Amino acid sequence: MPSSYAAAAASSSRKPAPFTTATATTRKPAPLTAPAPPPPNPSHVSDSDPSSYSSSGEETDLSACDPATASVLSTYLSVAGNGADLSKVGIFLNSAARRRSPPCLICLDPIRPSDPVWSCSASCFALLHLPCIQSWAHQSASAAPSPTWGCPKCRVAYPKSQTPTSYHCFCSKTEDPPADPWILPHSCGDVCGRRLNSNPDSGCEHTCLLLCHPGPCPPCPAVVPNARCFCGAHREPRRCAHQRYSCKGKCNKRLSCELHRCPVDCHDGPCPPCAVRGNHKCECGETMVERLCSERVFQCKRECSGMLECGKHRCERGCHGGKCGECPLRGQRTCPCGKKDYPRLECDVEAATCGSTCEKVLGCGRHKCPERCHRGPCDVTCRLVIKKSCRCGVLKKELPCHQDLTCERKCQRLRACGRHACKRRCCVGDCPPCAETCDRRLRCGNHKCLSPCHRGACSPCPLMKTISCFCGKTYFEVPCGTEKNQKPPKCSKRCNIDRLCRHKLDCRPHKCHYGACPPCKLICGEELSCGHKCKERCHGSIPPPNPEFTVKPMKKKMEKHIECTPGTPCPPCQEVVLVPCFGEHLGQERAIPCSKSRQFPCQNLCGNLLHCGNHYCTKDCHVLEIPSDQRKADTILSLSRNNTLAEPCERCNLRCQRARDPPCSHPCPLRCHLSDCLPCKVLVKKSCHCGAMTHAFECVYYNNLNAKQQLKARSCSGPCHRKLPNCPHLCSEICHPGQCPSVDQCMKKVNVRCACNTLKKEWVCQDVLKEYRRSGRDPKEVPKGQFGVGLLACGGDCVKKVNVSAAELHLRKVHETKNECSYSAIAMQSPAAEVANVPKRRKKRDRGAQEPVQVSMWQQIKWYLVVIIALAGLVVLGLVIWKGVYQISDWMNEMEEQKARERLLRAGRL
Repeated sequence: MPSSYAAAAASSSRKPAPFTTATATTRKPAPLTAPAPPPPNPSHVSDSDPSSYSSSGEETDLSACDPATASVLSTYLSVAGNGADLSKVGIFLNSAARRRSPPCLICLDPIRPSDPVWSCSASCFALLHLPCIQSWAHQSASAAPSPTWGCPKCRVAYPKSQTPTSYHCFCSKTEDPPADPWILPHSCGDVCGRRLNSNPDSGCEHTCLLLCHPGPCPPCPAVVPNARCFCGAHREPRRCAHQRYSCKGKCNKRLSCELHRCPVDCHDGPCPPCAVRGNHKCECGETMVERLCSERVFQCKRECSGMLECGKHRCERGCHGGKCGECPLRGQRTCPCGKKDYPRLECDVEAATCGSTCEKVLGCGRHKCPERCHRGPCDVTCRLVIKKSCRCGVLKKELPCHQDLTCERKCQRLRACGRHACKRRCCVGDCPPCAETCDRRLRCGNHKCLSPCHRGACSPCPLMKTISCFCGKTYFEVPCGTEKNQKPPKCSKRCNIDRLCRHKLDCRPHKCHYGACPPCKLICGEELSCGHKCKERCHGSIPPPNPEFTVKPMKKKMEKHIECTPGTPCPPCQEVVLVPCFGEHLGQERAIPCSKSRQFPCQNLCGNLLHCGNHYCTKDCHVLEIPSDQRKADTILSLSRNNTLAEPCERCNLRCQRARDPPCSHPCPLRCHLSDCLPCKVLVKKSCHCGAMTHAFECVYYNNLNAKQQLKARSCSGPCHRKLPNCPHLCSEICHPGQCPSVDQCMKKVNVRCACNTLKKEWVCQDVLKEYRRSGRDPKEVPKGQFGVGLLACGGDCVKKVNVSAAELHLRKVHETKNECSYSAIAMQSPAAEVANVPKRRKKRDRGAQEPVQVSMWQQIKWYLVVIIALAGLVVLGLVIWKGVYQISDWMNEMEEQKARERLLRAGRL
């Protein structure tokens, strides 16, 4: 143990400072923090961590929040310094220091500092009343099939022997610790002393330096001077809790193959299998395959076929190493049923049957085979008819041994839950566990039990209820069911509701709150329609008030949308202004109060800019019908649209002559106007690059694209379909502009033949093009049907074929010559005989009928197969008919038995 660590452990028994209570407000972040995310609303229920009870929206300084907490952390911080990680234990220390311990999850009553408690030391560190957990443990252990009980919060199983019997402090050193205001509640005030890491492989043997505290112990702060990385190549001083680390270098450990080293970066655990590839032989040494080094020992798929030691049989095993071994048929042998021995039988002689009954046990396990001694397995299905009973013993019937008998009676026993019946058909008595949901109301009163139906009390509600301010940045969590008497925490954050009046940037900010915001007390200063400012007190709109604090959210039907309170309008303006004439001509103004000002006509022309924005009105001075935001900058009085004297200016009937943006050849269809022209919606037809499709684009869409985007938009996204110039194939690329990229890189397969079409091979098209160019021929001049013909050199098979054809031609010519000679001799004897002996030309169908039909061997085999299949089908059909007759007979027997039972029942009733 380091000297600083030992000195800190020796000095940690000092008396802590007096205990004080802190509030739930947020603080400024500090180096040692316990962060927690803010909830979205004040009454949000979440499956939070079991150890989280009270937290804040921002980080909290643990070393400065309370003197008692600071005394608990002082020894630890003297060793750990500013880099200590207290995020887990900080939540429990804050909760204990503020005297806001979570209520007991079993009884939902608050836990007072003087109450005897029990803390879960396995996982969640939840704090419960000692009598409550004792009752909970006894009920759970008696209801469960195994003598165990679980923590109500984290469900960690404890044996029945660990049922708490006495009240101990957090470190379990002191029994019945006294209530002391100078230390944390339920603490003994001594050093915790628990081992920081229970894992024996970690190498940490230090103990906790904090005073007796709730929650988990912090990480070990001791410094290990020579902490080795995972691969062992690097050493550096590190914290004991983080002494296992990676140096980011190569591992370089020897792998399991004992040939290569690990190429992965420094890592924890065993090295991965060797991934170096190489040529390795199988176990028999006949096959060499490229495989991973970690898989170099393998078996090929060929059989061994090696000669066994008997010299008569061959090995039937697969690929293996070493000798094949002895013949399995050598030695003492028996007949198939095993009753007669043949001690001197050769391995190549088959053992004869003994002629007695087989008597091997069948698959049912109760009866023996009645056949004579035979080779091969016995019949799997036992067809002996016996009297069988169902599983529950209600129904008895004679059935074949291989058939199971079940009745239709439903079990009426209660399951382990004690609430639902089994209702399983033909149940033996081992009823399965209840599959229904408990669905009983939990102690919290808000949720129902979702566990399977069970005996005894339900587990406490595992959810936590969040109580927060309106903005949600300051909050604390309580177990579900204890939120009814809680009040929202005071928040020091600014109210996030924006004011609706114009003083939202100038008004003094106020804190987060529930309900309505305070009214604005500044001067209105709002600009009136005439251009002057209102000098009354702010009378603008008031934002809707925040809802009042409530734990349970209102139902949707009960919710009402609260709108903002509208403000009162400003009073009439009393400023004296110069009112212009209808046409606002220079030199024609009159001094009139602003609220009573009225315009008048003058002797000048209107001259107002028309709606098109390009021409001026030529009428006499008249009231303008234009909104105030379109008037000139020097106008003092805004005009009313509801003026009865209002007269519209002239209407421009000219066509729009503006140039469109983006430029196109289509004119604007509107009349002369001030605003920008509408986008051109004329459809422009553009064909795709391969010419297979014609696209229709809107003019504005197509012109807004750059050159690259236009090329992409014109693509049909299908195959190019253009013929390649050097071969008969089509381009396989997606529709693209310009020349096809695969002109000389065609990968299609081509059948290449010799000149006599005897030899045939498959080449890649680009190899065929290279061969044509090498031989000095242009591939474009080759016809499509002759592409690839003549590239292969004729071989010996081609010469033999030519010789056979020549011999057949010679024999045919000799035969024709003999026939001509005989015909000429007959003609010389008599001309009439010449005419009579000339055979008539037969029709094609007659010549085909007289020619002998040669049947090949394959056709004969095919006919034999058809006959065999037909015979097999007849046999199968006979078996099916026999089985159907057997089933009908069984059904008729069952019907007769049922009728006999009915007659017996009727006779018994009579």
